[in-house]
Amino acid sequence: KALEAEPLVEIRREEIQGLPPDDWDSVIIATGPLTSPPLADAVAELTGDTGLAFFDAIAPIIYKDSIDFDKVWFQSRYDKGDGADYINLPLDETQYNDFIDGILAADKVSFHDWEANTPYFEGCLPIEVMAERGRKTLSFGPMKPVGLTNPHSPDIKPHAIIQLRQDNALGTLYNMVGFQTKMTYGEQKRIFTTIPGLENAEFARLGGLHRNTFLNAPKLLDETLRLKLRPQIRFAGQITGCEGYVESAAVGLMTGRFAAAERLGQRPTPPPPTTAMGAILGHITGGADADTFQPMNVNFGLFPPIEATDERGKRLRGRNRKQAMSARALKDFGDWV
Repeated sequence: KALEAEPLVEIRREEIQGLPPDDWDSVIIATGPLTSPPLADAVAELTGDTGLAFFDAIAPIIYKDSIDFDKVWFQSRYDKGDGADYINLPLDETQYNDFIDGILAADKVSFHDWEANTPYFEGCLPIEVMAERGRKTLSFGPMKPVGLTNPHSPDIKPHAIIQLRQDNALGTLYNMVGFQTKMTYGEQKRIFTTIPGLENAEFARLGGLHRNTFLNAPKLLDETLRLKLRPQIRFAGQITGCEGYVESAAVGLMTGRFAAAERLGQRPTPPPPTTAMGAILGHITGGADADTFQPMNVNFGLFPPIEATDERGKRLRGRNRKQAMSARALKDFGDWV
């Protein structure tokens, strides 16, 4: 009612079927996972084939500091690239077969009616679908053990290896390569914590597979959520690649503040990366890897690490570390506002 009564606001309840004219100097597109097809097509045409995704293939993401490095190691296959781009988790034959049995027997999430006819892409098949194709499929796919040597047991060749790849610029989060899944969250935690090195793993995000519409924001948006190809357009909401109602509202709030600052002739100032809003903004506009970008909720893995100690001089961990990061965030957010 307040907006309807505001003389400077005009509300039109109708479908938006395309992008605004080029002469509009400040536009915010705020939309979500079921964006109108004509608008989605217009955005896709502008940004290119890889600019807008219509299918979410999400692999679990793990906090690096919860991994047991006495059982795993850094190495790239055949030492390519930097030679240590992945964390490797080895499984022997018994562990592999138990893992496959667990996947096949696990409870899965059913597709929604509107998702049911969405085809799987071969490049993002759920691991349970691959396992159903044959017990060896995963060991010849994302779990193939070739080109790697376990320094903890160099004379023993693993039957299969799961790789984790760095997921954010800070190096605090690692995703399970090729492990998109429709298993329920409870089953994912139960099965994935049987993997050597992940017995005490903490998950920043669990896997999933569903229809969605989101930009490759790290590639397409600048730090104030402007489209690099047409800076007069900003995006807000889930289409930016944030996940969750609170996160979508927060990104919308930031987008509005940035646009208002520009209109007032001021320089838009993003919130500090030590705050929740700054952390999610930094992730979707550059902190994430554009080649593997998937929607993300805000989590402590997106925050810069904090160097804090307790009264005994020991580094803070667990709940105490998160409380210290929260206190830092509140202070920095107050200073920013």
